[in-house]
Amino acid sequence: MNEIRTLMLGAALLALPLAACGGDAGAEKGGEKGTPAATADTGKGGAPPAGAPARPPAQFAFGNAAAEATQCHQRRQARLDSAASALQADSAAKRPGAGKNPIFAKEQKWYPQMPEFRDGSILPCNRIVVYYGNPASTRMGALGEYPRDEMLSRLRRQADQWSQADPTTPVIPGLHLIAVVAQGDPGPSGKYRTQIRDAVVDSIHQMAKSINGILFIDVQVGTDDIRNIMPRFDEFLKRPDVHFAVDPEFYMRGGTRPGAKIGTMYAADINWVMDHLTQIVQQNNLPPKVLIIHRFTRGMVPDVENVRLRPEVQLVMHMDGWGAPWLKYDSYRDYIVRHPAQYTGWKNFYHNDTKKGDPLTTPQDLLQLWPEPLYIQYQ
Repeated sequence: MNEIRTLMLGAALLALPLAACGGDAGAEKGGEKGTPAATADTGKGGAPPAGAPARPPAQFAFGNAAAEATQCHQRRQARLDSAASALQADSAAKRPGAGKNPIFAKEQKWYPQMPEFRDGSILPCNRIVVYYGNPASTRMGALGEYPRDEMLSRLRRQADQWSQADPTTPVIPGLHLIAVVAQGDPGPSGKYRTQIRDAVVDSIHQMAKSINGILFIDVQVGTDDIRNIMPRFDEFLKRPDVHFAVDPEFYMRGGTRPGAKIGTMYAADINWVMDHLTQIVQQNNLPPKVLIIHRFTRGMVPDVENVRLRPEVQLVMHMDGWGAPWLKYDSYRDYIVRHPAQYTGWKNFYHNDTKKGDPLTTPQDLLQLWPEPLYIQYQ
């Protein structure tokens, strides 16, 4: 796999202390707080009856009106079309490197057909810039590596760099919390994962709010099933500024221990998550949720073409590998651009990307990619 995320959780496999993270006892307590939202397959959603007028969306602190989101999408499509046409017309032009070729992006049918936009859609008018990690570990990412105030200051500076590099796209900062962590032993649940307590999730949410940002709750499934884990977080997902993420690297099948191989998340799993989020959005009159799916190999999401997009969820396929810039650009082309989902993301590893002397990719570097990533994560 070359260098692409041999990281394998780093400290996550150390099994975070239950006193800090709650283990499965904390998960059970959290699950008692709310009833899991019905999935679309049950037919019991919060959608209005046929013929009834749609409820106006709840006031949204982030995102844009549906008409604005539609215009942003049209502008991004027009920019890609124009760049591809200009490159095709210039026979003397040097062909761009991996991930930076608008002709290739067009050939892969970017941008895919979008569902109708809803008011409060964060994408595609904005860019999300987040710090990733777990507060109980200094080795899992920037979120836990630095003291609170220093971490938030660093995040603000990183977000400012993106604002300066691309003034036309407002930046929304965020914290991306690994709330369910895969581990190397089965633990009390026997599922090779541990869950942090609700109080910790809430504290990180409040931290995100302190910088006018949003929160992502990230799940590493282990040998469990996302259908068992996700409903535990429903009460948090009812908050309009809380979003969701799943890491297929640690979605293990057949009892395989995390770390033994890279896991897989199928389109059926992603569709279930999106249906679940859709019901939460509909039942609570919320703006659309953003869903992040990590990816750095073909097999992590082998059938992305079977994912069904819906207005209530904005899907980001996130390039999650580490290594030299050229290697990451190759992965972006092969695993993100070549397999269109809806929007794209990119992860920078402050330490792993640079440990062999390679530079960290900058906003200016990443703005050369087609399509431009609209979700940027720093670990």
